[in-house]
Amino acid sequence: MPKIFITGHRGMVGSALVREAERHGGHEVITAGRDRLDLLNQQAVFDFLAAEKPDIVVIAAAKVGGIHANATYPADFIYENLAIASNLVEGSRRAEVPRVLFLGSSCIYPKLAPQPMPEDCLLTSPLEVTNEAYAIAKIAGLKLCQHYRAQHGLLYHSAMPTNLYGPGDNYHPENSHVIPALIRRFHEAKVSGKPSVTIWGTGTPRREFLHVDDLAAACFHLLGLENPPDWVNVGVGEDVTILELAQLVAKTVGYEGEILTDPTKPDGTPRKLMEVSRLKGTGWAPQIGFEEGLAAAYQDFLSKLESGEARL
Repeated sequence: MPKIFITGHRGMVGSALVREAERHGGHEVITAGRDRLDLLNQQAVFDFLAAEKPDIVVIAAAKVGGIHANATYPADFIYENLAIASNLVEGSRRAEVPRVLFLGSSCIYPKLAPQPMPEDCLLTSPLEVTNEAYAIAKIAGLKLCQHYRAQHGLLYHSAMPTNLYGPGDNYHPENSHVIPALIRRFHEAKVSGKPSVTIWGTGTPRREFLHVDDLAAACFHLLGLENPPDWVNVGVGEDVTILELAQLVAKTVGYEGEILTDPTKPDGTPRKLMEVSRLKGTGWAPQIGFEEGLAAAYQDFLSKLESGEARL
């Protein structure tokens, strides 16, 4: 039975990968929390991989945060994410791990990338300044895998997911992404009987969202391919406006008040949509509908709230 080492297994993506490995079957799953393995410690990573000798390493661990965190601590974001990628990729080579899957992010693509964003637009123009440090580290991880594959003949490849949501998300009022932030806001407005909820900006920017369990399924699909692309976008190929998203979340939560926009607040990038024909060409497509996924995410929020496990 092949051994698969899933890093970052306590995060939203890592925990989804562990669930998918269990559903998928046929793998012995290895995990290691920070108390057991510091991924920033090169020698510790090399020693761990040499001892465990996994057949597959999935790099889902990362230092992540919102715009504020990225702008305030760019040195931390670039250093820690570079260290995680380089330690695990080189450590895997030294331990003769035949396969590595590195997970990146849609933010690797230029700020003014064509829409939808194809894989080939990477490094064609400047990045979004607010998360440049994180993006550069993720690009470096992708390029590490590409060049190790070319030079050493190892099957090291990457997947670039779009905006993710689902079980285990972060609902912190300042550090969360848009879907968990809206779930929390509409839930609290419903509980308190608040007559209206105001969202930032005009509500017109368009965003794409993928359920984290679909990402996990896509990763195992890619791991089953004999000759996967060096890197591939993972998304749904469809998007919604922020106002449409807010309306869907309100409906899911059962909030019946008014939804207002605040055009004095920034909109951000007008559109960020992944071009996903490369992945679809390998025979994979997402299975979880958006309304179904939102309903499951809200139920997870409620259950975590009740148990005290919600990341607030």
